[in-house]
Amino acid sequence: MGDMVADNQKLVEHDECIRDVQQYIHQHVSEPLNREVLAAFAGFSVPHLHRIFTANIGESVPSYVRRVRMERAGRKLRMGAVDITEVALAAGYASHAAFAKAFKQQFGLSPRDFRQLDCRSASQLLREGKHP
Repeated sequence: MGDMVADNQKLVEHDECIRDVQQYIHQHVSEPLNREVLAAFAGFSVPHLHRIFTANIGESVPSYVRRVRMERAGRKLRMGAVDITEVALAAGYASHAAFAKAFKQQFGLSPRDFRQLDCRSASQLLREGKHP
């Protein structure tokens, strides 16, 4: 019985920690967010953060960071950002080509095609977060 209570307490603490890590990611999305930085923030080793983050969120830390950055980039494009290269650099990509490839993998459209969507369709795609 005592072990079950201790295990449940750890799960609650891990849930809170993962929420804090997610909030940190959203607040620092423009900064370098590697696993070491996030593990240090959480107070865990990199492998332990990976295990509990993936178990709680269903995707790895790098995948989550990439998705958050892509969704932010999509919002910028939807709001009329003119220079795709600037959006790419802000999302952490070194080139327009690398960003365009990752964007298409995430949303199923190139950034240029995404910008041509009406606001409702673009917003829906961003809410869904992932191309089927």
